[in-house]
Amino acid sequence: MTSAPRWFTDTDDGHSQSYADHFRELVAEGVDIQGEARLIDALIAPGSRVLDAGCGQGRIGAALHDRGHRVVGVDIDEVLLEAARADHPGPDYVRADLTTLDLESAEVFDAIVCAGNVITFVAPGAEVPTLISMRRHLAPDGVLVVGFQTERYAVADFDRDLAAAGLVLEHRFATWHLGPWSDDAEFAVSVIRDASRTTPLEESSDG
Repeated sequence: MTSAPRWFTDTDDGHSQSYADHFRELVAEGVDIQGEARLIDALIAPGSRVLDAGCGQGRIGAALHDRGHRVVGVDIDEVLLEAARADHPGPDYVRADLTTLDLESAEVFDAIVCAGNVITFVAPGAEVPTLISMRRHLAPDGVLVVGFQTERYAVADFDRDLAAAGLVLEHRFATWHLGPWSDDAEFAVSVIRDASRTTPLEESSDG
């Protein structure tokens, strides 16, 4: 496993600034960029603690903040964090590597959202450590939602890595708008729980 995330090694110079500018253009055009935030908001109680894991320029975290949630945004890219603080104030923004994330306050979150292919941009071989890191910051009854393009990360590999990280799949969709999942879907949105906190269906139905 290398220490450098693919976000830095597999992209061109200036990629971070171009990424931030792209979303500024979408906002200026009136494009809806809050679909992921609406799904997370529907999964949690009002005023929940939310970790935006790989927050980028802050669009998801800010939308959840505006809905009354207490949000911490974490990203390794200072260029994107500067854009987040300028364009989407409200959440607390922290520079850190998700693979080794250890927030000083040791706080846990009711929801963690990892959108925008973030999980596919960690260092090669760092997928399981990153999932473990997020699990460590998840409240006992919290929910982790991860979205990525399936051509970047095979779903079978992702499910294997979930199990290795002590996590369990609860639901899967093909879009952030809850499009039905199929094996040939180009995108996967997975709703995940801590396996140690999940009651197997056969046990829960025994009465």
